[in-house]
Amino acid sequence: MTASTCAQALATARQLGLERLDAQLLLLHALGKPAAARSWLLAHDTDALAQEVAHAFGGLCQRRAGGEPLAYIVGRKEFFGLSLQVDARVLVPRPDTETLVEWSLELLALPGLPPVLDVLDLGTGSGAIALALAHSLRAAGRNAQVTAVDFSAKALQLARENARQLGLAVAFIESSWLAQVSGHFHLIASNPPYIAHDDPHLVDLQHEPQQALTAGPEGLDDIRCIIRQAPAHLLPGGWLLLEHGYDQAAQVREGLARQGFMQVQSRLDLAGIARCSGGQWPA
Repeated sequence: MTASTCAQALATARQLGLERLDAQLLLLHALGKPAAARSWLLAHDTDALAQEVAHAFGGLCQRRAGGEPLAYIVGRKEFFGLSLQVDARVLVPRPDTETLVEWSLELLALPGLPPVLDVLDLGTGSGAIALALAHSLRAAGRNAQVTAVDFSAKALQLARENARQLGLAVAFIESSWLAQVSGHFHLIASNPPYIAHDDPHLVDLQHEPQQALTAGPEGLDDIRCIIRQAPAHLLPGGWLLLEHGYDQAAQVREGLARQGFMQVQSRLDLAGIARCSGGQWPA
């Protein structure tokens, strides 16, 4: 990309097929400005870009046009009001997963719970769920021990760095689901892999870690494993909440009920799709 003005650079990015917002965020990244500075681009649309900035922006646009997630390119993603570092070691946190966090916080705010809450996030990836819960509970004045689990040492390395940057005290365990976890919890939340291994949409997710996306021929292998293992780690009256695919709610609810969970139900995501299902272990 040759030297140009901000407006011309953005127009060229649009010709590559980039969305306007993506192009703006990439240009701000190349300029070393925060994502919140989009209004700066409007006020400086006729400013000439330095050659090195134009070159860097062109490279970023090529990566995005090739399907690489914007969050990987800029290195950060906002989730539940927190700015998280992300890269190819972990999935990009999705807005729909905030449904799982909101439901978790509702349950953890119910009367009758003890002064100290024990909360577990299974398959933490970037730490998004665990850190959102820890931050929100701290802001509400609740005393909570939040533990985050992942089988990937590389993912845990990133999650620990996010916790450090945010100043949040979260315990981390390297484990295949609950195999290396001890103790009992008031709530277990998980956004596990739930895509079938032959799903045609995986081609659009080729830049993200496949082991964090797929779970057997129906996409339910890991969810079923968690449902089997969770009762041994839930306190009486504790809840298990699971994110799942757009068409899996009925099967997940059936699995929870068959395992003995009570009050089995689902929650809708931002698009009105049943995205999370959960149940309460009997008291």
